[in-house]
Amino acid sequence: MSAKRQTPAWWYDAEVLVPFWAHAGEALFRTLSGLRARAYAKGWKKAFHPGVPVIIVGNISVGGTGKTPLVLSLIKHLQAAGYTPGLATRGYGRSNPKQAIWVDATTPALVGGDEPVMIAQATGVRIRADARRAAAARALVAAGCDVIVCDDGLQHYGLARDIEIEVIDAMRGYGNGRLLPAGPLRESPLGATRFDFRVVNLGALPDAAAERIGTDFQAMFVRPTQVKSMNSARTATLAAFEGQRVHAVAGIGHPQRFFDMLKRHDIAVVPHPFPDHHVFSESDFEFSSDLPVLMTSKDAAKCRAFARDHWYEIAVEAELPDAFWSALDARLASLKQSAP
Repeated sequence: MSAKRQTPAWWYDAEVLVPFWAHAGEALFRTLSGLRARAYAKGWKKAFHPGVPVIIVGNISVGGTGKTPLVLSLIKHLQAAGYTPGLATRGYGRSNPKQAIWVDATTPALVGGDEPVMIAQATGVRIRADARRAAAARALVAAGCDVIVCDDGLQHYGLARDIEIEVIDAMRGYGNGRLLPAGPLRESPLGATRFDFRVVNLGALPDAAAERIGTDFQAMFVRPTQVKSMNSARTATLAAFEGQRVHAVAGIGHPQRFFDMLKRHDIAVVPHPFPDHHVFSESDFEFSSDLPVLMTSKDAAKCRAFARDHWYEIAVEAELPDAFWSALDARLASLKQSAP
């Protein structure tokens, strides 16, 4: 089955495939979401600000755009610059989403959420998972954090923010440009110009692909950095798998991006896409052949307990231009100077 058939039609500008009920649902969604945004903009509903800079990293479309690699790079950049960042997250996929918890590298992924646990393992940052992001930010400041990074939440207006970063997938963009449920958008792309930074995820495409994006966007490339054995200290690079067939497992928002990255390294991929935040079990890996298994760090966080010797985690990092980091640093310095 092609990647296109595995993906909702709204990503491919197929207007004829949008049923009548979706048109009606879109109108209702636009009205309700617009009223909610207006209520905060007019001050009818109050947003909470924790008293330290708040950076929101998110997307206006559903599905994966690559914001997690950007969050990882952002946290590492802030740590290197001398900040004590904290991550506020809903922790999607947690077994008890109503319970506010601290997440660290030892938290089971089912309890803390796959992305928060993976970020904790990679950075050691303080992480608070709470359906109420404002409450998470308050807890992080009380724990000593001096800048809050929010993983997703551009439409979570209850938490006031100082910097908004939109992440867009270069392969899919805004799809058919329609709002839910007629399309993949949570808000109109016409309002996206309000964001402080707009980052387009070009994946691991050649640098020449940057010419396709507009001047309003910063180009981000996601590069594989290391291949790590999931139950030993062995490390390697993707070059070690060139010319081999492998089982590629991805339970992320856009699995095809992971598969394509492996193919560009001349790896023969047997793809196994799963829904985003899929809760894996050993039975999911009952493949017909005993080939090496490669998976994302996000998925590895949920599979370590039953990992086998030939299973590997692919670590990646987001690369952005120096101009992006310089502008971000300048904005944070300005916020620090203006703080009471």
